[in-house]
Amino acid sequence: MKILVTENIAQEGIAFLKAQNMDVTVNYSLTREELLSSISEYDALIVRSVTKVNEELYAHATNLKVVGRAGNGVDNIELAGATERGIIVVNTPDANTVSAAEHTIALMLSMSRNIPRANQHIKSKQWDRTLFRGVELKGKTLGIIGLGRIGTMVATRMQSFGMDVIAYDPYIRSDKFEKLGVEKMEQLSDLLGKSDFISVHTPKTKETIGIINADSFKLVKKGVRVVNCARGGIIDEAALYDALTQGIVAGAAIDVLKDEPHPISPLLDLESTVITPHLGADTFEAQKNVGESVAIEVFEALKGKLVANAVNLPTLSQQELEHMKPYLTLLERMGKIYHQIHHDAVERIVFTYKGDFTHRNTDPFVLAFIKGLYETVLDTPVTYVNAKLIAENRGVTIAESRVSTTEDFNNSVKIEIHSKNQTFEMEGALFGKKEPRIVSINSYPVDMTPKGNMLMIENNDSPGMIGTIGLLLGQNNINISTMNVSLSKTLKPALMLLTVDCPVPDDVLSQIQNQKGILKAWTLKM
Repeated sequence: MKILVTENIAQEGIAFLKAQNMDVTVNYSLTREELLSSISEYDALIVRSVTKVNEELYAHATNLKVVGRAGNGVDNIELAGATERGIIVVNTPDANTVSAAEHTIALMLSMSRNIPRANQHIKSKQWDRTLFRGVELKGKTLGIIGLGRIGTMVATRMQSFGMDVIAYDPYIRSDKFEKLGVEKMEQLSDLLGKSDFISVHTPKTKETIGIINADSFKLVKKGVRVVNCARGGIIDEAALYDALTQGIVAGAAIDVLKDEPHPISPLLDLESTVITPHLGADTFEAQKNVGESVAIEVFEALKGKLVANAVNLPTLSQQELEHMKPYLTLLERMGKIYHQIHHDAVERIVFTYKGDFTHRNTDPFVLAFIKGLYETVLDTPVTYVNAKLIAENRGVTIAESRVSTTEDFNNSVKIEIHSKNQTFEMEGALFGKKEPRIVSINSYPVDMTPKGNMLMIENNDSPGMIGTIGLLLGQNNINISTMNVSLSKTLKPALMLLTVDCPVPDDVLSQIQNQKGILKAWTLKM
């Protein structure tokens, strides 16, 4: 097997591949033309973030089986093209976790004790330690936003400093908080008001961009200190600048900027900030881990094994893929619905298969649903390979049952999602030429093709509601493609489902929610 490495990875990774009798070519200076002309010789390609792995490259890569990304993000890799060609894409999301957690703590300490300013002061041949009086971490409350891998590491380490740790993460079950000895905050506002230090560890999604903003700084303790080693843009930099200059925030330690790698943030002008150029994963150990991890993933994928960090659908024969596609599409789109409506952590999912579904291998159905469920709230790829592990790590249990006959449909699957406070139910079926449809949401019978941009509205069952919504959308130049109105079998409100020709902006959704008779409204992106 021939492997091409076009960007720098640790020598330990190269050595591992050569020890496995792989034919490895390392060339960090290939031009694009040289890469395209030679890629047909190789079975695998290892890159970082610069090499563009796209349709242009795929057209020349006639023998390519695996692409390895040494790092987490895969923005430079076109996944759809790889999947269509049976090329597995792997990455290394866990290799730098310790380094990122330690850098968070290093920034917290540097900010607390004014270390960068003090270092600069004494190197300028001055000595006035009264300028740099700091604060202790012991006895302070640390608020962690996002209790994933890195957030968990920061929490446990800072507890050893004598800090009281609280956290907000609506997608993590309560028992994980209890196991860690971390107090769960049900609302972000609760965390903001109680924290002496706030550290952000969320993925960068539509929901989390600007999650800390001007309104947030109205709720914090005066003198709070803020850390962001996650992603630029999660904290509104302009709002943080104002809070720092007004004395609301005593200090900020930042490793990521909205416009990086361009150093143009207003935070750079303040003495009360400690800023580093995205160094969270930049340690010798992390880079060694990344190099070794990507090498192992590529080798195992070439040997036909299922690898934990494959970020696209594992290789299937064209016949298998075509046969499974309608079922997987239905389950994946059903999965996308829940977290766009509810923020409660999922504890249990129950699948009930009916009719034709009972004769299938249902493992891919579960994976497809989990993939859809979590890719709406995570910025790391959720795949058919890692979906079950992601659910297990969040304490989600899965139950399945089969019913051989069904009164209403030849084939359907009913899904119950249990959280701490509620149960959400929906049922999907395949119509005609395997067209995915949602046929029930909670107690509402519906006929919904889950695709594109959608609106779901719960409203009083009263005259004029359809006209009200239609008029309001029309006034905002939003065209309705389909509309489905359903009455509950047990409840008085009605449920309205619409597909529209463009995303519904937040301000239009607010207008809808403010209409008389509207109980709740949600936008859905399929």
